[in-house]
Amino acid sequence: MSLRFDTTANEWVRSSYSGSSGGQCVEWAPAHASATGVVPVRDSKTPTGPVLHLPATAFATFVTGIKHGTI
Repeated sequence: MSLRFDTTANEWVRSSYSGSSGGQCVEWAPAHASATGVVPVRDSKTPTGPVLHLPATAFATFVTGIKHGTI
C-alpha cells in the first residue's frame, strides 16, 4: 500500500473556520471524501506537504468540536 497521496488530483477547499489573515489555514478535499469516505486534510501554507486522512466520522467529530469550541 502506498502512503503517497497526489495532492494535485483533488480540488481543495479552505475551511470556513480558517482565519482570513493567512495564518491558520486548513483545507480539505470534499470530492475525495464523498467518493471514499476518507477526508484528506492539509495545511494550505504547505500544499505539497503531508496530508492527514481521517475517516468521515472522525472528521465530523472534529468539526463538531470546532463549532462548540471544545477543540
